[in-house]
Amino acid sequence: MTTVTVALGDRSYDVRIEPGLLARAGEALAPIVGTRPVVIVADANVVAHLGTLTAALDAAGIRHAEIVLPAGEGSKSWATLERLTDELLALGVERGDHVVALGGGVIGDLVGFATAILKRGCGFVQIPTTLLSQVDSSVGGKTGINARAGKNLIGAFHQPKIVLIDPDVLDTLPARQVRAGYAEVVKYGLIDDAGFFAWCEANGAALLAGDPDARVHAIAHAVAAKARIVGEDEFETTGRRALLNLGHTFGHALEAEAGFSDRLLHGEAVAAGCGLAFAFSAATGRCSADDAARVAAHWRDSGLPDGLAASGITAPPARLVEHMRHDKKMAAGTLPFLLAHGIGRTYLDKTVALDQVEAFIGEPGR
Repeated sequence: MTTVTVALGDRSYDVRIEPGLLARAGEALAPIVGTRPVVIVADANVVAHLGTLTAALDAAGIRHAEIVLPAGEGSKSWATLERLTDELLALGVERGDHVVALGGGVIGDLVGFATAILKRGCGFVQIPTTLLSQVDSSVGGKTGINARAGKNLIGAFHQPKIVLIDPDVLDTLPARQVRAGYAEVVKYGLIDDAGFFAWCEANGAALLAGDPDARVHAIAHAVAAKARIVGEDEFETTGRRALLNLGHTFGHALEAEAGFSDRLLHGEAVAAGCGLAFAFSAATGRCSADDAARVAAHWRDSGLPDGLAASGITAPPARLVEHMRHDKKMAAGTLPFLLAHGIGRTYLDKTVALDQVEAFIGEPGR
């Protein structure tokens, strides 16, 4: 087992990574939940894994109830949040109890937010079942739902009590979902670890093909990188944690235009967004054209979109920029952008004018 600690003082918690861990989840949770029952919230896509988890809890003598919600980004909504909180209250969840999020980023974000506001804060556990949620959304305590105006605009910081990652559950994941999660793996190399990006170039194909050693190495490396950044800037107040949003400003605009649907998965949007961020950096003299081309080539080699055209989004540039105006990072009329001086040299730039961005994404071939 690999254990990464997210160091946040009295809110610190462990992220445990081990093949086969789901079947032993009861052992890991027993010291945390004590004698109280837990509620498992899962989406319809992970019912097979739900049986493994409930058997593990039974073996550890942990009582449990289950709630199954519809899969997909549409569940990150006011309506589903209301349904979930009503059902948790009906089950008698107390402030000291724990709710287990079993699923991908949607379930993790939704359950995290529901437990942040239920009785002013209940405990929750993350058991992520997608590569994207294992390397990104399950760690760090960002929770929330979407609004008509944009993605993740309603939410709270609420840290889990523990994160249990079983790489074996990825065997049941569709190849497209694995590729989407891989975008978040590569992102850590692009932010501040050029050596890890080079590792991805050399080993990404094996990871995507299901190589267990490559998979565990990538997950552990990504989780450790995120834990370090979250430990330095939990609430995104210093700007350090903002680096994790590389690709997201462009990407969220693409997702909004796609209606937050399976037309464009979050990881696919992040890949396209990273490609656009590097292309914009190169076009404006911030980084070399060679680095931008190298990033784009790796996305293409991995079966991911490298920019606007490859994402399949054909909206007018002005409409995409309008989506950006609703970004939650907008402050005093200025939207910070994550740009790059090179691979592994991402930085936060508060000098970018949105009309310049609009002109850039309107260029042929973007």
